Amino acid sequence: MQPIIRLREVSKSFGEGGRILRVLDSITLDIGSEFIAILGPSGCGKSTLLKIIAGIEKPDSGSIEARGNITYGFVFQSPTLLPWLTVLDNAALPLIAKGISKKEARDKARRYLSLVGLQGFEDFYPNELSGGMKQRVNIARALAVEPSILLMDEPFSQLDPLTAEALRAEVVDLWLSGVTTVEGVIMVTHNVEEAVYMADRIVILTPRPAKVAKVVEVGLPRPRDRRSKEFQDIVDAVYEYVS
Repeated sequence: MQPIIRLREVSKSFGEGGRILRVLDSITLDIGSEFIAILGPSGCGKSTLLKIIAGIEKPDSGSIEARGNITYGFVFQSPTLLPWLTVLDNAALPLIAKGISKKEARDKARRYLSLVGLQGFEDFYPNELSGGMKQRVNIARALAVEPSILLMDEPFSQLDPLTAEALRAEVVDLWLSGVTTVEGVIMVTHNVEEAVYMADRIVILTPRPAKVAKVVEVGLPRPRDRRSKEFQDIVDAVYEYVS
């Protein structure tokens, strides 16, 4: 598999003077057209690593090489929707910010809202939506910029279990179906079963300062059966590496 992104010896610290907190320590990783889950203890730097990949944060040392035409979409843990804008205008906002005409931006946003099951809700406001529907808008907004890599920072952690389960399956289906521009997905999670259910590879980080402790190849056919022995064997193995 040809890498889309290469991380080499990426390190990051925060603070200044005598109060320096080293968060990432020499992270090396190749990412291709695949679904990657990043798993590790709380506070180990998973979200920081995601932001470095996106270019939101800069590493202190090391290098990141990405294919020349790569673009990113970012799904945050919370929907961060503007309450005075409709669902359609929230989804179109990043496109308008890029200089796309309002009509074209709204047309694209409408398409991706439809893909995440929100057709007919375009004129609703965020306070009229459930938590799951708000996160669907968040996902549609990230897809509407037509990224090659979708970055997701614990996107299902604030949802009830049934809504989270449905959205996990839908995100995987959208990615595999080829109806979006997304080639690869990188998702931060604390949920081992979620990682095994969704990912091709699981990158397990150590406690801070984080190193790559293990990369687990999931290798199960989709759709995945959580009740199968093979699924549970991988879950048990990942728990061992995490602990």
